[in-house]
Amino acid sequence: MSNIFAQIAEWLAQAQHAVAFTGAGISTESGIPDFRSPGGVWSRFQPVLYDEFMASAAARQEYWRQKSLAHVEFAVAEPNAGHQVLARWQSQARLAGMITQNIDGLHQLAGSDPVWELHGTAREIVCQDCNWRTAAGPLVEEFVATETVPLCQACGSDRTKHATISFGQALDQRVLEGAMTLATDSDLFFAIGSSLVVQPAASLPQLAASAGGRLVIINREATPLDDLAAAVVRQPIGEALTAIDAALADVL
Repeated sequence: MSNIFAQIAEWLAQAQHAVAFTGAGISTESGIPDFRSPGGVWSRFQPVLYDEFMASAAARQEYWRQKSLAHVEFAVAEPNAGHQVLARWQSQARLAGMITQNIDGLHQLAGSDPVWELHGTAREIVCQDCNWRTAAGPLVEEFVATETVPLCQACGSDRTKHATISFGQALDQRVLEGAMTLATDSDLFFAIGSSLVVQPAASLPQLAASAGGRLVIINREATPLDDLAAAVVRQPIGEALTAIDAALADVL
């Protein structure tokens, strides 16, 4: 296995436009369950659809109840070795871009900047009527204390929600197009901790490969795109990225 880490490290050292794309698998190592896994959000709650949220005060109340329970996992989670390696590569300009499906903000806490968050962030609240934004923590605490949906401090609306993409809500086209451009321009594309089945995010590795970029998949389980990859690593994310980082020091 050490040979594959050395090979990936050599590719990274040579790359002019390397990009990393992460999914839930990197955050499970920080104690945040995959939404689809036993114990994950989808196994505990019936998600509130975006149209329901917008139309119904009762739906907004249920949305906040669910999110206040899930917030605990985000509040105590810390970046792991995988997040830290990627942040270091980005600070060293070895990564030209960072894209994530995750909403936990752990890449930023590790020092990554900028991060293209395809599904938004759970660390902010945004008013759906006037786009006022604020940190999530204080408003979640307010809901826990009062069991009342926090009102927008700019316009008074109760259509306040986390700045994440809910079921039935359109992705931010600016973010999606930015991520697609990064993928298309990449000469080395890391797909890390993602099942590569959720669209349109799963199309990013395909865009990279079809444009001639090398695809490296790091995931505990097989993905539908393994056959497109120049290298596939099925190990814990932090362990694999740390090994590549160590091999990189020998290449440079």
